[in-house]
Amino acid sequence: MAETENQSGSSPEDDAPQLPANPTFMIPKKEISMVPDMGKWKRSQAYADYMGFVLTLNEGVKGKKLTCEYQVSETVEKLLDLLGTLDRWINETPPVDQPSRFGNKAYRTWYAKLDQEAEALVSAVLPVEQQAAAPEIAVYLKEAVGNSTRIDYGTGHEAAFAAFLCCLCKVGALRVDDQLAIIFKVFNRYLAVMRKLQKTYRMEPAGSQGVWGLDDFQFLPFIWGSSQFVDHPTVEPKHFIDEKVVNEHHPDYMFLECIKFINEMKTGPFAEHSNQLWNISAVGTWAKVNQGLIRMYKAECLEKFPVIQHFKFGSLLSIQPVKP
Repeated sequence: MAETENQSGSSPEDDAPQLPANPTFMIPKKEISMVPDMGKWKRSQAYADYMGFVLTLNEGVKGKKLTCEYQVSETVEKLLDLLGTLDRWINETPPVDQPSRFGNKAYRTWYAKLDQEAEALVSAVLPVEQQAAAPEIAVYLKEAVGNSTRIDYGTGHEAAFAAFLCCLCKVGALRVDDQLAIIFKVFNRYLAVMRKLQKTYRMEPAGSQGVWGLDDFQFLPFIWGSSQFVDHPTVEPKHFIDEKVVNEHHPDYMFLECIKFINEMKTGPFAEHSNQLWNISAVGTWAKVNQGLIRMYKAECLEKFPVIQHFKFGSLLSIQPVKP
């Protein structure tokens, strides 16, 4: 399917066969503790692999609808089961009565269950010969659902989920022909569960820039979602602020799903509550929107110390510099 797009050499899937016969997995830990450490991150193998993963998927979904046909592998099915479990736990953990409207403490009960079960959940996704990777990969799953102390969620948590998927590619559990399913099935289901968490427990946006940020909680679905629209015959960037267009096309396009969620959660004129997105609607083509969002993602998320100080590095996403 998308193998031709993968020959650029930037894809973490390409790395999978190069893992040593007995890789030494490790529990990922934080490595970026001060602003000057950010150079280490940008030069790291982890940064190259992470960006390669995001861009490979961006290329793979270009011009494709959520409802198009694609292969769904056994690993993808197992990941959907995992996300279904997280969803079920929300139903089993209703919000508690408390004076504060935001940050419902029942989230901590929900999170404690994940903290306890994460390794077993990841083991169930991995083939037998990759079981040794479960403790390392499980750390990214636990990081991907928000912070249980602050009861908040932001783009750093979203990045941890992309890192989780990237690790599954690196160990060979997910493969090149899973590309579309990774975004259209797995990541889309993840977004649905995160939206449910955000709504149910009234989670705070982590490090939000408020009206000046792209979105309170997510970023990647805007990148991949704009790629889906490249060369679309009728829907232009100016149309996504039209509720009629959103209602008609959102089942096919991740970008519009995001806009629909914003419209449900926020009141008042769109230009006021989502100024950055309003500005983006003035860009002429989806290809330009897509490229602009990639640049913005690097600048506003991946190159921001408050986001990256929480990122964890192990054997699969290594802090070691990229080999020349």
